[in-house]
This record gives sequence, structure tokens and C-alpha cells, in this order.
Amino acid sequence: MNTLTLPEPIAAYFAAEHNPEALARCFTARAVMKDEGHTYTGIDAIQAFMAEASAEYNATSVPFAIERQEGFQLVRANVTGNFPGSPIVLSYRFRLERGLIASLEITA
Repeated sequence: MNTLTLPEPIAAYFAAEHNPEALARCFTARAVMKDEGHTYTGIDAIQAFMAEASAEYNATSVPFAIERQEGFQLVRANVTGNFPGSPIVLSYRFRLERGLIASLEITA
């Protein structure tokens, strides 16, 4: 079995997917997150969105690939949960800064 090695802030993000407080600690204070056509800026906005999404979708993400693209880390993950089209493969485009996530864009 292949084990995917993720940079620490990205590994922490996936490990904490059902813990909005722990997720918030993965981001810089001014981080920007884009998901479901919306943009969330700052830890409070990101944490509130993640808490709501976790409660609504109860999604589980399993990363299976990572590549570097022009200063970003692109992670692809199988995601299952309580949403139409589950399971689905999503792309997570991370930009890291000083050991934390500075931006994250999630797309199908």
C-alpha cells in the first residue's frame, strides 16, 4: 500500500476535518478559502464555514495524490458524505506560508 506524504499543515488539515477548531489552527490569520462558489477570509469565517459544512455533509476526505504547481500544493482526494454525487474526487489547491495554510481553493 502506498502512503501519501503530505506537508505538515496539509496533513493536519485532513486529520482535523471534523474538528473546526483544529482546522482553524491550520490557517494563517488572513487566510482565504474558496469552496462551493464562496470565499471565506480570515480564521473566524473559515472556521464558521467548516463547522457548518461538517455538520451538514459529514464528509470524509481521503487524499490520494499530491503535486506542486507554481507555488501551490495540489492534493486530490476521494470525498464521501451526505451530498448529491457522493463519492466525488475533489482538488484542494493549497498555498503554504510559514508552516500554515495561506490559501485553499476546493474544486470538483
